Amino acid sequence: MPYQPQNYDSLLGLPGFSDQLLKNHFTLYQGYVTNTNKLADALAAMIKDGKQATPEFAELKRRFGWEFNGMRLHELYFGNLAKGGKALPESVKKQLIKDFGSVENWEKDLKAICTMRGIGWAVLYYDIGSNKLMNVWINEHDVGHLTTCAPILVIDVFEHAFMLDYGVKRADYVEALWKHLNFAEAERRLKLVGFT
Repeated sequence: MPYQPQNYDSLLGLPGFSDQLLKNHFTLYQGYVTNTNKLADALAAMIKDGKQATPEFAELKRRFGWEFNGMRLHELYFGNLAKGGKALPESVKKQLIKDFGSVENWEKDLKAICTMRGIGWAVLYYDIGSNKLMNVWINEHDVGHLTTCAPILVIDVFEHAFMLDYGVKRADYVEALWKHLNFAEAERRLKLVGFT
């Protein structure tokens, strides 16, 4: 069964974000879903035809990671946004204090990552192996992910996420975005990976 794009129209009217920016972003995301499905079909056909030992198969297999992660990272990003945001739950707050010394330290660290030069993603990961939260920069969709880590909070810092509204003022975008982070969703994602 093909992957279906999620509907994020409930984010339209998000203060600090024009509807045009959001609609453009949703369209970009839908392209990742479409391309993920096309690649899955092409790869299945190549296996059926016995072409899995070809350079074409290898390149499509590599490209699949880019498209699939582009789809999923956008779903996580849009999914951890809510108009007005959702407060930081006590369980997440305690873990942030344990791992960063304070919520303020964690916030400074993640905002610093968000405003670094370059394209990519800023991600709060939960390392299942060490029971620890950490902030990480991901340059490309399919490069830089940490093994045994689950993405808990995802922030898109590719230019398409902010330039229409903020130009090159990425820090202004991050400040506007911060008001809409849904920490209840972060807590739900933590629980999905066994955090107690």
